Amino acid sequence: QVQLVESGGGLVQPGGSLRLSCAASGFTSSIVSLSWHRQAPGKERELVARISSFGVILNYADTVKGRFTISRDNAQNTVALQMNSLKVEDTAVYYCRALSSSGGVYWGQGTQVTVSS
Repeated sequence: QVQLVESGGGLVQPGGSLRLSCAASGFTSSIVSLSWHRQAPGKERELVARISSFGVILNYADTVKGRFTISRDNAQNTVALQMNSLKVEDTAVYYCRALSSSGGVYWGQGTQVTVSS
């Protein structure tokens, strides 16, 4: 089992920045990739960015390329999402997800990001 806890969400003005963090605990050695997803009201959950267990960035959503950066600290068992040049349309609940070598899928509880003037 893997447990994930997100933090760092909040209210920010358009053009501002936020840094989200996700702390993993439990059987962290089984994690093969970590990713951030988001879900806006009335919309489906979508992938934002994904990184492998070796720190290789696997992909970004086209809507966040050049603005968001995913990073991983294996020593701390954390994954971060640095979000710059935030737009109103980035408003959503952001979730951290882990995939394990056995095929397990684990989600955090989510953290709200609101971009508004």
